[in-house]
Order: sequence, then C-alpha cells, then structure tokens
Amino acid sequence: MKRITCQSICDLLDDVVRAFLHTGRIGLGALRRMSWPALLLSSVLLALLLTILPLALLLFTVFLLLKLALGAVVIGSRRARRDDKSHP
Repeated sequence: MKRITCQSICDLLDDVVRAFLHTGRIGLGALRRMSWPALLLSSVLLALLLTILPLALLLFTVFLLLKLALGAVVIGSRRARRDDKSHP
C-alpha cells in the first residue's frame, strides 16, 4: 500500500475538481442546446423533484412511525387486558 502524502492528496483533489468541471461543462452544453419550452419543462420538473420528493419521504416516515407507535400502544393494552383476565 502506498503511503499517503500531501502530494497524493493534492492530486486526488485535483482529479475530483477536474471531474466536477467536466461534468458541469457537459451539463451547461446540454442546457445551451435545449429549446426554451424544454428548458422550462426541465426546470419545473426539477423544482417538483426537489420539493415534492422530500415532502413525500417525510410524510411516509411520519405516518410509519405513527403507525408503529399506535400499534405498540394497542398491543400493550391488549396484553395488559389479557393478563388481567387470566389472573383474577
């Protein structure tokens, strides 16, 4: 295994920056070639994706936790009622 040096970290960061810049140039080129209606549609879809998807995931998580909590309460009360009936 190679030793980690300052030069190897700098080379790695340089490669990462170069890859991000290359991806950004490709994305900007694709945006430049899009027509105005396609650009509008893609921006609206991106906005919906960034707002609706996290909201849906949050609501799913909240309702799942609520369901689990209510299920635990119901099961606990049924067990307590069953134990009370079996031991008079």
